[in-house]
Amino acid sequence: MTIRMELGERSYEIVLERGCLKKAGSLLALDRKALIITDDGVPEEYAKTVARACKDPVIETIPQGEGSKSFPVLERLLSKMLAAGFTRSDCVVAVGGGVVGDLSALAAALYMRGIDFYNIPTTLLSQADSSIGGKTGIDLDGVKNIVGTFSQPKKVLIDPDLLATLPPRQVAAGHAEIVKAGLIADAELFSLYESGEVDVAEALRRALLVKKRVVEEDEREGGLRRILNFGHTLGHGIESVTGLLHGECVALGMIPMCSPAVRARLIPVLARLGLPTAVSADPDKVYAALLHDKKAAGGKIVSVVVEEIGACKQIALSPALLREKIETVVTR
Repeated sequence: MTIRMELGERSYEIVLERGCLKKAGSLLALDRKALIITDDGVPEEYAKTVARACKDPVIETIPQGEGSKSFPVLERLLSKMLAAGFTRSDCVVAVGGGVVGDLSALAAALYMRGIDFYNIPTTLLSQADSSIGGKTGIDLDGVKNIVGTFSQPKKVLIDPDLLATLPPRQVAAGHAEIVKAGLIADAELFSLYESGEVDVAEALRRALLVKKRVVEEDEREGGLRRILNFGHTLGHGIESVTGLLHGECVALGMIPMCSPAVRARLIPVLARLGLPTAVSADPDKVYAALLHDKKAAGGKIVSVVVEEIGACKQIALSPALLREKIETVVTR
């Protein structure tokens, strides 16, 4: 199916279809120079499939992991385009997970003040969330995504067949973002997970529709879009000190931000998916990392809470209260 993100002149299509990677030549405008960015954890054949559909492909493989979301790697990509003679009429194609997508999108947004960007996410987490919405970014001084832009892709190809090569832990981490979408805005989606009968393509479709509706109303995160950060305020702090996967940390970060009734339903779902519901770490270090986060302002931290499945609200919480909530899931 095709989902259309309606953002005026920045509108674009999200193609959700098994096998659509092999159709990249007909789905994307690749009759030009294309920098295909992937990482060394992604099967090489994925980037090569895109390259075969391009008129003038350049494949650049970066190291796998969050460490690549950095100024040195960003500079490397920009230098690669400059050396290859890229112009404003050329494009960047990301073939990888969230790190590749965020970094590639930023490189495309910056080169010659912006060239076309296509995203082909290869992890469940990036397919469900970061591949759409236009957020680009890199990390700085240990703070995630603190440097970036809002720059929408020209098209996104989501191929569930690419998930076959993912290890189970990565798949579970992706499901955390889909569960998040259900908790904040789609009770029926969450119910699918409670039943234990989840069709990945259908779960992806519903999660994408949640994000589509939110982004169309608040493209640049002036208000409503912050609900997509559910689980991330605490999750980013946990991620900074534990080294767990992003989706695992989102799962942990959601638990303390739910009402007791929702928490009682959420924890069994997370456990069934193979996601952590508690972690051994120093709560004080998690708290320090949380206070570093870009959402902190005016002495309070705007946080998203879910008191009833399928609905959420934003409230300003004191750092002291958030410190207490950390110990719901973080123990020494």
